[in-house]
Amino acid sequence: MPADNGRSAPVFAEPWQAQAFALAVALNERGLFSWSEWATALSRELAGPGAAQDGGDYYAHWLAALETLLTEKGVAGPETVEALTTSWQRAARATPHGQPIRLENDPERFS
Repeated sequence: MPADNGRSAPVFAEPWQAQAFALAVALNERGLFSWSEWATALSRELAGPGAAQDGGDYYAHWLAALETLLTEKGVAGPETVEALTTSWQRAARATPHGQPIRLENDPERFS
């Protein structure tokens, strides 16, 4: 839908959605999974219980499909994904406003 200024509205509501999209594309390009595997994983997530009827949680399902494929392919299990998620959250809280969030900013990562 066009915005008031005549430009198209953003495709992604939040930056993390664009990053999750780009990650799926990059992992596919590197051969971690095929598009048919991706479509199956994403379809499974979207068809699961509790999915928003308006599609407002589409990228949450996108991310869940990525995490599932990472586990199925033996790249990173749920514990690793959870540990990295927690580390990124700590890094975000420790990063001064306006600065890029870097994993190195996690005060517990290297302790």
